Amino acid sequence: MPPFTLTVNGRPHTVNVAADTPLLWVLRDSLALTGTKFGCGIAQCGACTVHLDGEATRSCVFPISAVGTAQVTTIEGLSPTATTASHRVQKAWQAEDVPQCGYCQSGQIMAAAALLTKTADPSDEQIDQAMTNICRCGTYQRIRAAVHRAAKEA
Repeated sequence: MPPFTLTVNGRPHTVNVAADTPLLWVLRDSLALTGTKFGCGIAQCGACTVHLDGEATRSCVFPISAVGTAQVTTIEGLSPTATTASHRVQKAWQAEDVPQCGYCQSGQIMAAAALLTKTADPSDEQIDQAMTNICRCGTYQRIRAAVHRAAKEA
């Protein structure tokens, strides 16, 4: 097992894992960053969404060997001052009372943040196309409202 060096939430880390180890398990098991969730394991539900150089990426199927020099951002690193302030998407999620069970929320928030980085004021259609994460509680209308609210906060 060769060591892999990656930057997660602005900090360098070296891990000794097999090259085909999914990024999700490196984050959770090797780095103890448990905000990123395991949902389906086949990149369909989106609970495992993180950012790679700002792109929403399903980490459950993304091998550590493919990370290279990309910057990895997890829900723990979304806000640059996570100990004192929340990211605008997180604030919008609270204001719109999005979470019910909350399991998918870190992935949903990461997908929404990536969308808003590319599209400052997305339409309903753009939100629906970008937000492919699955919410078992069915809070899709509140998710859309939260994305619109976060867009206005920019």
